[in-house]
Amino acid sequence: MHSHSGQFCPGHAKDTLESIIQHAISIGYKTIGLTEHMPRTSVSDLYPEEFAEAPTPEAVLALQPPRHEAYLAEAIRLREKYSSQITILIGFEGEWIRPEDYSPLIQSLSGRADYFIGSLHHTLTIPIDYDRTMYLQAVCAAAKHRGLPVPSEGESSDEAEEALFEIYFDEQFSLLSTMRPKVIGHFDLIRLFSSSPGRNLTSWPGVWRRIERNLALIKSYDGWLECNTSALRKGLEEPYPKREIAEAWTRMGGKWTFSDDSHGIGQVATNYLRGLKYLQAIGVGEVWTFGRGEDGKLVERGVEIEEFRGSLRLGE
Repeated sequence: MHSHSGQFCPGHAKDTLESIIQHAISIGYKTIGLTEHMPRTSVSDLYPEEFAEAPTPEAVLALQPPRHEAYLAEAIRLREKYSSQITILIGFEGEWIRPEDYSPLIQSLSGRADYFIGSLHHTLTIPIDYDRTMYLQAVCAAAKHRGLPVPSEGESSDEAEEALFEIYFDEQFSLLSTMRPKVIGHFDLIRLFSSSPGRNLTSWPGVWRRIERNLALIKSYDGWLECNTSALRKGLEEPYPKREIAEAWTRMGGKWTFSDDSHGIGQVATNYLRGLKYLQAIGVGEVWTFGRGEDGKLVERGVEIEEFRGSLRLGE
């Protein structure tokens, strides 16, 4: 339900969209959600790796809307071409860097998509998943925002990180309450470059209250939390979200979907068997996706984890 290609995310991913779909079919996928990144609205929102694509940052930014149009056209072509072999869903991954910019853009793009993934990659407008250096910039910004002692350059503090996590989940709440995305992407991405990615987040009461609040909101409108196995390939011990969050969501009766957040063929289905085992260990028996009814409209569909596992042809 969450994937990217080098064709439409140059500098960020690899391989063509069609080759990724062909590979997915070859390893047993029955459904794949295409979710290229939405266009950004400001040069400041671009990642450093994107600047090589054009002579100026402004030129890079200008390429993004027409590329999204090209992505939609190619996705529709591939959906028809491979319709007898796989269900292709056409979506995009959202941003919430500045709600006043991204809310209307998400709304305009959603009308032509099957769904979108509600994700945060920035906090206080600073990328928190690019590298440790940028993450620490966000830590310092959070400390300053809260009037706390600002850590020295290249350093962090428990107090400042706690503030950053709280702000991250507040910004996520803004996204959830405004846009109500059906799929919520890498719910706790904020922990990727943190000083203690495995920290039990119940130890930060303010953070945990926000997590429970956000989960309750997602449940209230029947959103789906993705079990995102990209955390495992990035060196974390558990997928997104980590266990105490996953257990809380499961106790609520919340629905799960499943993703590799792949950025090319080499990452398709990476750690899927580990991810499915993780879900089963906390009592999850099925994951959710979309199919199409006879009228062509999307219908929600639960898939038993054992059926899912049995369909995959993996060497893990």
